[in-house]
Amino acid sequence: MQSPYEIKKEICEMGRRVYENGFVAANDGNISVKVSDNEYYCTPTGVSKGFMTPDMIIKIDANGNKLEGKLNPSSEIKMHLRVYRERPDVRAVVHAHPPVATAFTVAGIPLNQYILPEAVLSLGDVPTCEYGTPSTMEIPDSLMPYIQTHDAFMLKNHGALTVGCDLKKAIFVMEEVEFNAKICMYARQLGGVEEIPCAELEKLMELRKKFNMPGRHPGCKKCANLGTENCRCKDNLRKESTACTCGESKSADSDLVAEITRRVMAALGK
Repeated sequence: MQSPYEIKKEICEMGRRVYENGFVAANDGNISVKVSDNEYYCTPTGVSKGFMTPDMIIKIDANGNKLEGKLNPSSEIKMHLRVYRERPDVRAVVHAHPPVATAFTVAGIPLNQYILPEAVLSLGDVPTCEYGTPSTMEIPDSLMPYIQTHDAFMLKNHGALTVGCDLKKAIFVMEEVEFNAKICMYARQLGGVEEIPCAELEKLMELRKKFNMPGRHPGCKKCANLGTENCRCKDNLRKESTACTCGESKSADSDLVAEITRRVMAALGK
């Protein structure tokens, strides 16, 4: 179990990682970690994520009241607290402005195309939440249609929010969102995006089941059987593991897919 100092130090290290990756500028972004049912460490307002020190980290309660620290929490901590309230499994939340993924929201283009096996395994699709005024309850409210079934959320014209069972996982999800957005952008510039076929998505979802990876089936939104009596997709919630069975069923034992899964699991520390 990490000590309070170790948690604060890790928040600073991950803040530098986000800053050096160009996911935030100046004083943008915020990070939080849950330490008990009513206690959270979070980054201060008005401080660059690349230049934080452990003594700057603040402790707050579930209502956003400051318990420890000389500085003040960001007014956007409301987003984090809403996630913790709705998702007991979440132990860390990260808000940043990854430039390519954020550009997709500004252009009104959803990040809902399934182009990389790694992203399907670790992300599924990434919903775009309705625009909300920063520091108000509009942004936390915009998360509600998706909060139970996703670990990454695009905030229209306002960056991204990612969550995880620990801080490293939440950071990795943020990096995966931006990387997937970059590949999608490059493919568009080269002439178009070819998505992974539904049958191949089924193989990936079988592997998600095998490794107990949470989340609903991300594919089949374009399946010809969707919404008809021939569609056997289930609107899976996080605890449900049934994969889509639309179309022809194929084995999930593909060596290539298994190797991709092994690498993803290793990256996630599982």
